[in-house]
Amino acid sequence: MIAICNVVLEPVRGKRETDATVLVEAGKIKQICTAKEADLGNYEQVIDGMGMILTPGFIDTHTHLGIDEEGIGWEGADFNETTEALTPHLRAIDGINPFDRGFFDAAEGGVTTAQVLPGSANVIGGITAIVKVKPGFILEDIIVRERAGLKMAFGENPKKYHGQQGRTPSTRMGIAGMIREQLVLAAEYLKSPSPRDLRKESLGEVLERRIPVCVHAHRADDIMTAIRIAEEFDLDLHLEHVTEGHRIVPALVKYKDRCKFSIGPTLSGRSKVELSGMSWDTYRALDEQGISFSIITDHPVVPVKQLKTSVKLAVEAGLDADTALESVTIRAAEVLGLQDQTGSIEVGKDADLVLWDKHPVKDGGTAVLTMAGGEITYQTRQPL
Repeated sequence: MIAICNVVLEPVRGKRETDATVLVEAGKIKQICTAKEADLGNYEQVIDGMGMILTPGFIDTHTHLGIDEEGIGWEGADFNETTEALTPHLRAIDGINPFDRGFFDAAEGGVTTAQVLPGSANVIGGITAIVKVKPGFILEDIIVRERAGLKMAFGENPKKYHGQQGRTPSTRMGIAGMIREQLVLAAEYLKSPSPRDLRKESLGEVLERRIPVCVHAHRADDIMTAIRIAEEFDLDLHLEHVTEGHRIVPALVKYKDRCKFSIGPTLSGRSKVELSGMSWDTYRALDEQGISFSIITDHPVVPVKQLKTSVKLAVEAGLDADTALESVTIRAAEVLGLQDQTGSIEVGKDADLVLWDKHPVKDGGTAVLTMAGGEITYQTRQPL
């Protein structure tokens, strides 16, 4: 049991409070009160927040954390099975190394929950996973959802990794055609699922709307192709990157009830043709039309520790600061369907908390302590 006392509470949902105390038991937020109201007699650890800012833990909805590892080159690149273009049966959980340096960096940056996706080399890349960021824990102890979505990819990457090797697809038409064909075959399989087919089972989950499709799409036309296919097959669609979203805002408004949006990474360079339209204006443009989204790093494209930096730069480009904080807390939780579990500081939710020396978005604060599911995952050397 842990008590965090004497903090300025930024709960995201609810009012800002000073001199607040948050009591944590069994990985959950048990009580939010003042120091005078708190009964701390039974608490094993009492942390003095020294008037610093306490926010919900940050959530990065699109990473390759632990599956495209830090500092070991090809040996840690387990996120793209490039020997074939259609791999819906693969699972991110079978490639994640929770001892990867990236997990430690994420905790230091205040990230407590992350979705880990297969890469975008394949047209259909495999099943995504959601994890708590607890460095050094085995995967079974950090899994939030082991089958969170099915990764698909449009645009340059599948064309490059397969078309340039003389395999399908070599065009955007080929990518869309392959996806449609696989969905039709899966629909037939669902009518009589025997003998067992792991590939079609994954696609069947999408058709039955048990999991969403998480679609890598940068260019405006690729975004619209993803929407077109989702409409055709009645799929739950998560749009990943949305780099040229600012160019098609009216269309995105039309489909915002079908789609969820994870925008970024914008802190990276324009390394591909389809990134030529990348702009920090995307965040403000979508927000002004009432489109909710999360901000992402696509780690290691942008280091996960820099999620806070990405948020701050979006604010400098015109995004409202409170909205920006929500985009890596409660709105990110909504993207993942975890809004009842995490994303805000409320009684009964997971104790995913970050103590900052200053406000992380408005003042560029640094994380002093990070807690995920009631476990302290990062702490500075200064006594607390």
